[in-house]
Amino acid sequence: MQKLKLLIYFFILFIFTVTFTLPNYCNETTYVWSNMNDAVMTSADKAENNLELESPSAILIEQTTGQILYEKNSHEQLRPASVTKVMSILLIMEAIKNGKISLTDPIPCSENASSMGGSQIWLDPRETLTVDEMLKAICVASANDCVVAMAEYIAGSEEAFVQMMNEKAKSLGMNDTTFKNCHGLDEDGHVTSSYDISLMSKELLNNYSDITKYTTIWNDSLRDGKSDLTNTNKLIRTYRGATGLKTGSTGLALYNLSASATRDNLSLIAVIMKAPSTKVRFSEAKKLLDYGFNTFSFEQFGKKDDVIKTLKVNKGTSSNVDAVLSDNAGTLIQKGNNSKIEQTLTLNENITAPISSGQKLGEVYFTLDGKTISKIDIVAKNSVERLNLFTMSKKVIYSWIDLLRS
Repeated sequence: MQKLKLLIYFFILFIFTVTFTLPNYCNETTYVWSNMNDAVMTSADKAENNLELESPSAILIEQTTGQILYEKNSHEQLRPASVTKVMSILLIMEAIKNGKISLTDPIPCSENASSMGGSQIWLDPRETLTVDEMLKAICVASANDCVVAMAEYIAGSEEAFVQMMNEKAKSLGMNDTTFKNCHGLDEDGHVTSSYDISLMSKELLNNYSDITKYTTIWNDSLRDGKSDLTNTNKLIRTYRGATGLKTGSTGLALYNLSASATRDNLSLIAVIMKAPSTKVRFSEAKKLLDYGFNTFSFEQFGKKDDVIKTLKVNKGTSSNVDAVLSDNAGTLIQKGNNSKIEQTLTLNENITAPISSGQKLGEVYFTLDGKTISKIDIVAKNSVERLNLFTMSKKVIYSWIDLLRS
């Protein structure tokens, strides 16, 4: 009996050794999960410029993906006025995230900041406001003095901050944009486009959703109630689901707006530039948003970290690993379109350790009429270390002990 158990032990050791040393071959398996009855809008289905907008430049995008739903002269370079502050706010939020500043930091006001003119809350060089109060004044009242004070505090000077703005714009692909200041008062060469405004608005809302705590304020106050603030974006009060974002107007720029809203899991950004009046600015932004919500919906197929399949792992300290979605999976659907969306999953069925958490194992993609419209990576939920001689021997010993106990 003892000789039999020893033979079994050496047999197990042999099997483990062979398994550990022989190569493995990865095979990809493709599954068709399901077919959808509604179809996403493709570029060929984009709305024609039939909304009869009076404004010379406009765009409507889906916020999460940036997919363009409507555009009119979207790359025309125009003066942005205070919509400029979307980029300034983005850099302020980045500084908070990176720990460079905090919401409770007291921000001083320089003589330069207090002399800005235009929209302001009349900062006094002898006073300080917290970052939280500055953000409120910038987002609600479009305060030029506050945004300059923040620029000087973060970068040391407004000029250095504007350089940061242009560097960020370049990184976002805002090729129509050159910033000359951080507030948007008219200055030669200070230009952007409705397309570029949609890009920086998307970046701000997707990465710093907390900003809507400020951009959705209708009325508030500062300085212990002595300074009243009323939002310059009238859609906050009148449009269901409005989340922001920023108005802007000067004598040369006329009336601009980046308007954002969310309804039923669909988030949209509408940009209007050079509207002839503030009434037209808001009515045409509303027309764009209405068009988006009436025409499209966002269909979610899965959430980040949803387990797609449990896969076998060769030569690992664990015999399997969960394959999960790397991000939320979904796509934009055009209402009333009966074309078919095919949802396809491709996975490596035979994988070998070591496996790192987040390592790509496959992908899921959605196609319409043979064209890919959305793709999400499938990744390993956790790491699996590779078996070595020590861990392998330990497994053999535990197996032997179990045999002896039996």
